[in-house]
Amino acid sequence: MYDPFACPGRTPPTSSMPHKALDVGFTLDWASAEARHRDCLFLPWLMPVQDAWPGAVGSQLAGAKVGEAVEVPGEPLVPGWDPAGEVELPSVAFNQRLRRRRVVEPRAGRFYPRAFIAGHAGIEAGDRELFRIGALEDARLIADLNHPLADADLQLRARVMAFHEQGRDDDRAMDVTRMLTARGPGMQARWHGRPTAFWSGDACEREDSAPDRDFYASPRLVHHLDATARARIAALYATLIPSGARVLDLMSSWASHLDQVREPEAVVGLGMNHEELAANATLDQALVHDLNRQPAIPLPSASFDAVVCTASVEYLTRPQAVFASVRELLRPGGVFVVTFSDRCFPTKAIAVWEQLYDFERMGLVLDLFLRAGFGDLSTLSLRGLPRPPDDPYAGRLEHADPVFAVWGCRRD
Repeated sequence: MYDPFACPGRTPPTSSMPHKALDVGFTLDWASAEARHRDCLFLPWLMPVQDAWPGAVGSQLAGAKVGEAVEVPGEPLVPGWDPAGEVELPSVAFNQRLRRRRVVEPRAGRFYPRAFIAGHAGIEAGDRELFRIGALEDARLIADLNHPLADADLQLRARVMAFHEQGRDDDRAMDVTRMLTARGPGMQARWHGRPTAFWSGDACEREDSAPDRDFYASPRLVHHLDATARARIAALYATLIPSGARVLDLMSSWASHLDQVREPEAVVGLGMNHEELAANATLDQALVHDLNRQPAIPLPSASFDAVVCTASVEYLTRPQAVFASVRELLRPGGVFVVTFSDRCFPTKAIAVWEQLYDFERMGLVLDLFLRAGFGDLSTLSLRGLPRPPDDPYAGRLEHADPVFAVWGCRRD
């Protein structure tokens, strides 16, 4: 699987003494019943002695070279699964009016702050830790208080990306383990293999219900993600798409992020604005088509080796039909890769997207792959990289835009 922290071809500098601070890229690998998962987090200015590390990782990295990695097999990063952590409650225990501005309907498989069930299972008002609703029936719900990684076999790797001979200016101890596991990894997997209720009610409604042709009538020749995120997406596509592939860029624009793909046979772009597509030098062919009006893609079946969709899946109002159509376009063994970040046009994103945590969004996209019959499924998250210094948001936002990806293959 793609490793964003690999350092090919670099000659690592050495040091004659332990480093006082490190920039570290962490890669957490695990698997659920549905997919393989890799969650990557970049943490700068960590202190080998001062900070709280999983196991002996801090001391192992203290004198390491740039690019050197430490494997942490079997390290318990979260408490193990406890059957007592699955608590049966009356369904009315969920306080739907906790947020005064709107009613929050509980959905099976989704995550919520524990404050929604305050007064039960020893939970106090204002508790912001997350819990998961498991089974949900008319009169009862199962509140799963276990960590979403509680029953996963975790493989952690830490790689030194840079070192500093000076430490941080503060004397706080960073809890590295919590930073790796809080409000993130594990949330993309199904609860005990059961589908999450992503599609209930008005899930695919949007705040702006006007025709998409009006919204996309004027070209937007701007990047919607920063340069770091775009480069990582391009590297992922290059890893997953074979040389000489025929590629469809779904929901395309003036940039396709396919510049690292090796000698594609052809790249076809399907988007909403003719001027944007015409400005895309990667495309060999362009097609203006509104997937929300007609989710069936008007291209020959089994005619592509790869399909990509970048930072757009949240705008599909009939996503299940689109994913089914993509599967028909792929040749057997062909790959479909969906990438996104935490930025979007909120009035055009479907309602459920706005309600979800980032890692739940990976679960939603994974659910679409499963429903369409894709196999060999994987998810990837990449967070914490520095924002490019020349980015318009540099100085206001510390981190680059996170990258989330889900992909799978047509099996027959």
